[in-house]
This record gives sequence, structure tokens and C-alpha cells, in this order.
Amino acid sequence: MRDLTGKTILITGAARRLGRLFALACGRAGADLILHHGHSPAEAESLRDEIASLGRRAWALPADFSHPESASHLIERANELSPLYGLVNSASIFEPFSMQETSLNDWNNHLNINLTAPFLLSQAFAKFSKQGRIVNILDWRALRPGADHFPYTVTKSALAAMTKSLAIALAPTITVNGLALGAILPPADQPTPSPKIIEPVPAKRWSEAGEAQDALLFLLSGPAYITGEIIHVDGGRHLV
Repeated sequence: MRDLTGKTILITGAARRLGRLFALACGRAGADLILHHGHSPAEAESLRDEIASLGRRAWALPADFSHPESASHLIERANELSPLYGLVNSASIFEPFSMQETSLNDWNNHLNINLTAPFLLSQAFAKFSKQGRIVNILDWRALRPGADHFPYTVTKSALAAMTKSLAIALAPTITVNGLALGAILPPADQPTPSPKIIEPVPAKRWSEAGEAQDALLFLLSGPAYITGEIIHVDGGRHLV
């Protein structure tokens, strides 16, 4: 188990799905948590109680990233509770729009939440935290962009590029890396996911949740000489 004892980590989108898994992993590794949520107060409070049961401190903070200015304020509020060591940009929206179906409103929503918010959060994090780590949660599509989930894919591709630019801009005191995920959790709208989802995956299986959690803990607590990297936890999906 990687040790994050004495470190405070802010995880965006922490109340549900992957964000929740990441928060629990960090809590079990000894971290205190700032749990951001957009519109899930009950889930965030439940998660806070679960992390407190591990003997760790946790706070739930709301912020609506469709209004980008809230992102910078979130970092300020978090640092008032406990100085931040880590930032995990996990919050995102994932809509199945084609290019033709994407309205300007759809485009702006994806841009604000998936790209502008991580930029503003990272900018504010660097202002308040002179040493630490940022991890951007990506998708295998970010390195192999296609036509499906058009605004999501474009914004995640841009976030991958921003990961590398931030690694240079924030060196030498803050590391910035990306975690590109594949079939980790079934789609929220498909309780019984189609087997076709993993047909193109060379590993021929879904990931275990612990595999993504372990990769995140590595980037938060492993060698500080690693920056600007994007680690794929996708069973090889980005290769085909």
C-alpha cells in the first residue's frame, strides 16, 4: 500500500463512480480528503462518513464547474480547511454525441467541465501549493480520438496535451501526470453492459477497480522524478 499519511488530496467528482473509488483508495492509504461534488450532496456526505470511519479527516465541498469561476474558489476553500498536497481532476461529463448532434451548449458544457475547470484548478493549486502533485483523469480515447462521444473525446484529448504542458510549466516543484482509463466501470445507464464493450480490448476483460486505484496511488506517492507521463489502465485498448 502506498503511504499518503499526512497528505491532503482534493478529488473532483468524488461523490460517485470513479471519483468515489479514488477517494476511498486515498483514504485507505492514509490521506485526508477534500471531496468535491457538483450536484450529489447526499452521496458526498455518505462518502465523508465512510472515510472518517477509516480514521481520516474528510470534507465535502460543492462547486458547479459549468460555471468555471467556481473552480478557482474551490481550491481556496480547500486550502483553508487543510493545505493541499494533491489534486485529482476526475470530474467530467461523458455524453454520446456525434459531431452532427453536438450543439453549442453541449460543446461548452464539455469544455467547461472537462477542460476549463482542470485548468483553473491546476492554476490555483500552483498558487497555493508550492509543492505537490496533480493527476488528470483521462480516457484511452484521448490518445486515439475518434468520431464517437465527440465533445468528450476532444476535451479529453486537449486535457492530455495540457497535462504535458503543465508538467513543464509547474516543474520542478509540482508533478503533473495523467491516468488514461478504459473499461473500469460499466456505463451509468447500462446496469448490464454489453459484452461488445470489451471485444476490442486486448486483455479481453474489464479492469478490476483496484487496478485503477493502484495506478492513482502510484502517481500520487511514487517517484517525484516522473512528470508529464500518461499511464494507460485500459487493457491495451489504446493500441488497437
